[in-house]
Amino acid sequence: MLRGEWGVVLLVATLKLLLPVLSNGQYDFHRDELAVLDDARNLAWGYVAYPPLTPFVARLALLVFGPSVVGLRLFSALSQSLATVLGGLIARELGGKRLAIVLAAVVVAIAPVSMAMSTLFEYTAFDYLWWVLISYLFVRLLKSDDGRWWLGIGAAIGLGALTKYAIAFLVVGIAVGLLATRARRYLLTGWFWGGVAVALLIFLPNLVWQVQHQFISLSFLLSIHGRDVQNGRTSEYLVDQLRLAANPFTIPLWILGLNFLFFSEAGRRYRMLGWLSVAPIVLLFLSQGRGYYAAPAYPLLLAAGSVSLEGWLKTSGPVARRLTETVGVVMVATGTLIVLALGPFAPVDSPLGGFARGLNTDLGAEVGWHSLAAEVGRIYGALPDRTTATVAVLAGNYGEAGALDLYRSRYGLPRIISGVNSYWARGYGAPPPQTLIVVGFDRADATRYFGTCDLAGHNTNRYGIANEETTDDPDIFVCRNPRANWPQLWSELRSFG
Repeated sequence: MLRGEWGVVLLVATLKLLLPVLSNGQYDFHRDELAVLDDARNLAWGYVAYPPLTPFVARLALLVFGPSVVGLRLFSALSQSLATVLGGLIARELGGKRLAIVLAAVVVAIAPVSMAMSTLFEYTAFDYLWWVLISYLFVRLLKSDDGRWWLGIGAAIGLGALTKYAIAFLVVGIAVGLLATRARRYLLTGWFWGGVAVALLIFLPNLVWQVQHQFISLSFLLSIHGRDVQNGRTSEYLVDQLRLAANPFTIPLWILGLNFLFFSEAGRRYRMLGWLSVAPIVLLFLSQGRGYYAAPAYPLLLAAGSVSLEGWLKTSGPVARRLTETVGVVMVATGTLIVLALGPFAPVDSPLGGFARGLNTDLGAEVGWHSLAAEVGRIYGALPDRTTATVAVLAGNYGEAGALDLYRSRYGLPRIISGVNSYWARGYGAPPPQTLIVVGFDRADATRYFGTCDLAGHNTNRYGIANEETTDDPDIFVCRNPRANWPQLWSELRSFG
């Protein structure tokens, strides 16, 4: 049995895993999860919105657990538990002892983005893990000066590229760190280029897919980025570094980490890691990224800060040490309570559940999908021409399309089609639909594409919770008589979301 600091670290990681698993069943899938599940049933080497690794993991979840919220999110919760352990390992390799190791693991565990990714299945969870793993592997490389670590670094970068293209910001940070420090000596070694080859080899299938599809993901990313900038979602990037990317109550710790990596004698060997962390944060700011994109850069800084704090406590007087420890415990406990308040841990219809949804709007996107599928099933069952005409459901966004496709057999639904992201590439089917149940469109948009549209129902949920589906376009129409032939109509319906 593990004792001491590693027993505590594993206990924290286990709680980080079990808490979401035991509470995730209260809500339904998030709209982003529904899109990934649909792609998981249509495996490919690439998709419009993301690389292929996350849908592949979702396919494993479907094979093992079926369409289970708890089963799917087990994988993302496990990724964040591993990131917690890696935080402790990084502190150890940087010279930390018991306090630094435990503190690093705890503060990584209570990072808001990491906690959120324990309760959602998204590529962000695995992207976070790869960044932390790469940070750990670089610590081992710089500490041992063993070039063979480059092969592991290359493999982790390759897997990161198959998870989220934002790994490119970390790669730039690595390049800056190499060029700005004595670590540039690795550029002349065979192990470095071997690591580059491993990364490219792992990423190659998706690169080929992108070439075959005219780099469609680049078009998608540019479109989504433009939308985010226009909607003001990137305007609070710097503020988000203080309240979202890392826990606001651990700000002093990552500042200590910056000092340790850039200015301390103990951190001289690891100067490159400072650039590896800071460069992506700065680049994301300059490119107007969203605040949480930089979150994976902070576990390394938090671990370094934990080592620095431990070193200072050893040389401080008893009063200062006791005061610092007391303040630290209060801050970590408060930070823990804050991130727990943001999660799906309270019952959906309880006051605490309502409080959590007020702080975390993602929770509101995790209710009502069964109600939507049941309502569409009712409308389909009442169609007088459902046995004589080709009927399909046209969904306006990927959440609606994913939910209706996932619950299609349960509620007896016809074919589900949508013009958004990868759904568009799957087409409208043959023969083309003659009657469509249109979900997620307002009347003006529906009649723009079809000659007749009759109101047939409404999208609601049993909790009465307002979300995008119930407030933006809740009406459901039955439409006929397309205003153009289907190939032309389909080209007009294409969108990124």
